[in-house]
Amino acid sequence: MSDDRPAWARRIAAEREARQWSQSEAVAALRAHSPKRLPEGASMVRQWKRWESGEVTPSEFYQPIIAATFGTVTHAIFPVASRRDGNAEIVAASGMETLDIISRLQASDVDSATLDALRITTDRLCSEYPHLPSAQLAMEGRQWLKRVAGLQSQRLTLAQHREVLTLSGWLALLIGCVEYDMGDRAAAESTRRAALSLAREADNSEITGWAHEMRAWFALTTSDYRGILAASQAGTEAAPTHGVAVQLAAQEAKGWARLGDRRQAEVALDRGRKLLEGMPYPENLDHHFVVDPAKFDFYAMDCYRLLGEDRFAENLAHEVIRAGTDFDGAERSPMRMAEARITLGVVAARQGDLDQAVNYGEWALKGDRQSLPSLLMVSRELASIVDRDFANEVAGRDYLDHLSSLTRTDRAS
Repeated sequence: MSDDRPAWARRIAAEREARQWSQSEAVAALRAHSPKRLPEGASMVRQWKRWESGEVTPSEFYQPIIAATFGTVTHAIFPVASRRDGNAEIVAASGMETLDIISRLQASDVDSATLDALRITTDRLCSEYPHLPSAQLAMEGRQWLKRVAGLQSQRLTLAQHREVLTLSGWLALLIGCVEYDMGDRAAAESTRRAALSLAREADNSEITGWAHEMRAWFALTTSDYRGILAASQAGTEAAPTHGVAVQLAAQEAKGWARLGDRRQAEVALDRGRKLLEGMPYPENLDHHFVVDPAKFDFYAMDCYRLLGEDRFAENLAHEVIRAGTDFDGAERSPMRMAEARITLGVVAARQGDLDQAVNYGEWALKGDRQSLPSLLMVSRELASIVDRDFANEVAGRDYLDHLSSLTRTDRAS
C-alpha cells in the first residue's frame, strides 16, 4: 500500500517510531524543547497526529522545535526546493560563455566581469563534485587553476590580487578532495597544503577552515582518530562562524564515536546542529563546500551506526537515500547514498540477515562516483561483522573477497 503523505510527515512518524515513543511521549519531548509554553491537554496530541498524517503542515514556529526534538535541523525535515544552472548563471552574470572567458584571459583583459565569470565557473566546478567522474573533474579543475593562477603575473589591483588568490584556494581545495577520492593521498595532501597557503595569503578564514577539515577527513579514513580531533579544533578556531564549522563539528563527532565516547560524540553533533540551525539556507546545495541541512542526517547516521544505535542509524540511512534521490530516480548524492546503504547492510548483518547485508554492501560498491577511502572505511565495518559471523557462508566470502580486491587497488594507488 502506497504512502501518499508528504515526506516530512513520514519523517516525523519514522523519527518518533525509531525512539519507540507514543504520540503523547513525542509531545512531551516537544514541550521540553519549546522556548514557549505549549497548549495544554489533548490538543497538542491531536495536532501531532495531524502532522504525522500530513493533513496540516507545521508552522514556522513548530518546525525548528520538531527538528530539535529529533536532534536535527529544520531544513533537513522541511527542505526548500532549489535548482540551479551553473552555465546559465555565468552567461547571465557576465554575458560570457566559457570560450569568451578563456579568450579574455589570454588577451590579459582582466576586469570585474571576467573575475565574476571566473567566480561562477569555480562555483560550478565545486557543484559538479557529486556527479562528474573524478578524473574529468580533476583535469578540469587543474586547467582552471592554471588559468586563474596565471593572472598573478599580470598587473592587478590589491582587491583583484586577493580575489585571484581566493579563487585559486577554492580550486585547490576541490582538486585535493578529488585526488583523495581517487586514492592519490600524497598529491591530495600537497594540494591541501597549497590551499592552506593560498588561504593565509588571501586572509580567507573560510578556505583555511576547509583545509583543516580536509585534514580531519584524511585522518578519519586512516584511523587517526586523535588527528581528527586536532584538525577539527584547528579548523574551528580559524573559521568559527562559517559553514565549515558545522562539518568540523561533525568530523569531531565521528572521531569521538570511533573512540567509543558517546557523550562527546553527541555534544559535538549538537554543537554542529545549533550552528547549522542558525545559518541562512544555502543558495546552492550542490556546492561541495556548502553544508546543506540534509547532510546533517548523514553525519548523525555515521555516529549512531558506530555507537550501535541501529534504529536511529537505519532510520537516518533511509532518509539520506530519500533526500538524495531526485524526482526521476536520479541520485543527487551518490557518495552519501553509498554509505547509507552500507549502514543498512551493517544493521542487517547485526540482525543476522546475511543476504540483505551483502546486497546493500555490493550495491554501495557499484557507484560510478566514489570516494574510495571513505567507501572502504565504512565497508570495513560491514566486512568485520561478515567475517566474524558469516565467514563460512559463500555470500559472505564473496563479499569479503570483492572488498579485499578494492582495498588492494586503493593501497596500490
